[in-house]
Amino acid sequence: MKNLFALVDCNNFYVSCERVFNPRLEGRAVVVLSNNDGCVIARSNEAKALGIKMGAPAFQHKDLFRKNGVLVYSSNYALYGDMSQRVMETLGRFTPRIEIYSIDEAFLSLEGFDSTSLTEYAHLIRSTAKKWTGIPVSIGIGPTKTLAKLASKVAKKYRKLNGVFDLTDHPAMEKILDSVDVGDVWGIGPRYRTFLVRHGIRSALDLNRAGDIWVKKHMTVMGLRTVKELRGIPCFGLEELPVPRKGIMSSRSFGRPVESLEELKQALATYVSRAAEKLRSQRSAAAIVHVFLLTNRFKPREPQYGNSSTAILPIPMDYTPNLIRWAHRQLGKIYKPGYRYKKTGVFLTEIVPRDRIQLNLFTQNYPHEKNRKIMRVVDLINARWGTDTVRYGAEGTQKEWKMRRNLLSPRYTTQWSEIPVVKSE
Repeated sequence: MKNLFALVDCNNFYVSCERVFNPRLEGRAVVVLSNNDGCVIARSNEAKALGIKMGAPAFQHKDLFRKNGVLVYSSNYALYGDMSQRVMETLGRFTPRIEIYSIDEAFLSLEGFDSTSLTEYAHLIRSTAKKWTGIPVSIGIGPTKTLAKLASKVAKKYRKLNGVFDLTDHPAMEKILDSVDVGDVWGIGPRYRTFLVRHGIRSALDLNRAGDIWVKKHMTVMGLRTVKELRGIPCFGLEELPVPRKGIMSSRSFGRPVESLEELKQALATYVSRAAEKLRSQRSAAAIVHVFLLTNRFKPREPQYGNSSTAILPIPMDYTPNLIRWAHRQLGKIYKPGYRYKKTGVFLTEIVPRDRIQLNLFTQNYPHEKNRKIMRVVDLINARWGTDTVRYGAEGTQKEWKMRRNLLSPRYTTQWSEIPVVKSE
């Protein structure tokens, strides 16, 4: 049976989420900023037309924003995560096999579908997603995941395609590949692009025609698989089950400089709690806790300091209070008074399946079932009623150090007090 893939990509996803609940943003230049309202991480098409680049520092563009009436928002992760789930649930109704690739992208298997009606079916998916969630999407179809990804870029680029493009057995395949920069091929990052251009490979077609031996020598087996995918030979299948992470990082820059050890402990406890939730969600435990601490390197006139400390746990753990205790111990080893700290964080590694924890001679009946039941209840409550409904005392209550989000829109779908209100007269 012929392999067929569709890549569904939400258009300007963060901006689209803001527009769902605020229709007045339609047709306006809108940008969404990163943590602490630092850099632009999402732009509407109108903002792109003004020349606003991805990653542009917001403070350098204040005059441009004001002059052109650009609407600026802080990242509303609770809203974006919930809207993403709604989109993915909608897409799951159109195929029994789906791979959620990122918060705004998913691969669908169209294996067994009649190739003559793929474009029509994709338009149905697109219109349904828009109707049910309010999020516009673009859909690329191809015999491989790499070609489907490339087709989605084409679908976004040309308005006359109405958001759908099918590359399967396309008569102008070579012409299309020749029009795509090699850096826009899925899996080709900036470093590989620089290398390939230096060797005369500038387009996807050039890469398609590169020799297998040369590609394998300079780009490893993964690079060769990408080239074969460009030729229509499937090398990457759907990953329907999320691959467990081998490392989990949790960190944020502070909204203001932090000097006291107590506030650093509160922040670190918050980050450990988030990391532990992710750890349990994939039914895993971590054997190593790595803690780091940094000052602001962009303020060279201030004293600079950075350090890290690693703890090898007696056995792998997923119990948040224990992980917080170990993280605080490492923080105490590297903390130095007299510095204005910008960031701290935790990195959990040596992750193993929770049901395969290797005990040692000095442990007794661990992990305790009581601890697991406590964590299960806490996770269920927070999943049902929202993050931080139940939190640890070590995280503090005021959290004056938390990141700045001064331009945050309401959490329309995840917070009862912020649900949209409709008034009639």
